[in-house]
Amino acid sequence: MTGLLRRLTPWRPALACVGVAVVVAAAVVLSAEVRGEEHQSRVGLLAGPVATDSPAPFGEVVSLSLPALVELARSPSVLREPAEALGMGPADLAARVSVELVPASGLARLSVRLPTADQASDAADRIARAVVAADLLAPSARLRLLDRPETTRVVPDRPLALGLALVAGVVAGLAAHAFGHLRRTRAGDRVRAALAAGGARRPVAVLDDDDPDLVPRLAVLCGAAARPARVVAVTPELIARAEELAAELPDKTGEPADGEALIALAPRDRGRQDELAAVVGALPGSTTVVGVVLA
Repeated sequence: MTGLLRRLTPWRPALACVGVAVVVAAAVVLSAEVRGEEHQSRVGLLAGPVATDSPAPFGEVVSLSLPALVELARSPSVLREPAEALGMGPADLAARVSVELVPASGLARLSVRLPTADQASDAADRIARAVVAADLLAPSARLRLLDRPETTRVVPDRPLALGLALVAGVVAGLAAHAFGHLRRTRAGDRVRAALAAGGARRPVAVLDDDDPDLVPRLAVLCGAAARPARVVAVTPELIARAEELAAELPDKTGEPADGEALIALAPRDRGRQDELAAVVGALPGSTTVVGVVLA
């Protein structure tokens, strides 16, 4: 189990970003599903001429009067009977009714959105018949129903929900990656400030314990220092990891020299690195700090 965890360690940031993306995408899909179903029923209304002695031209009557159909279809007088059949108020039903006018055609499309297909179809039919009975275009024209209502399910729109979930997941994953990178950058800045406070005057490499090439990188640093490597844990909970890391490094790299090449193992999530500054400040003058590993 430990070996598996060690093999997965380099992939932890990527796995965390993927996990965030999956959770956000699942939340978007779930939110679309829990909203419940909603169906839309549409019916066409077409204006036609009526034989009459009225001097008003048919086209002029339709162009001037048909836009009032938008308000007529939502009026309490038209919606009262359909709303009572649904057990809701006219104002609530009006919020679910829409009218689309097709320019220069005398055609209007009335739509109703309700939780079930039967409710939507029945309401659309009742409202359309009430609108026709209102005789809005009299006396030169009259509305008639083109056909029976056509009903489709509009919520949940699963293709749309999946598309939004994909976009939201990608954005969340990228945001998690950016946040993790920002945290690592800030952690490095805090480490360098602690090293300066402890008296370290030379540049020191700040490495991540999750780096798969951590040991070779440390070996290169120790080789450049030409001193025996020593790993020191800054906090007690990191002692075991420091011993494990020390066992992976060579006892001595390059030619022997006075002092040691120190590698400090510091906690990644500390807001301040006071312990690191204290350890570096207590080192003898012959010890050179070559790297800080954040674990």
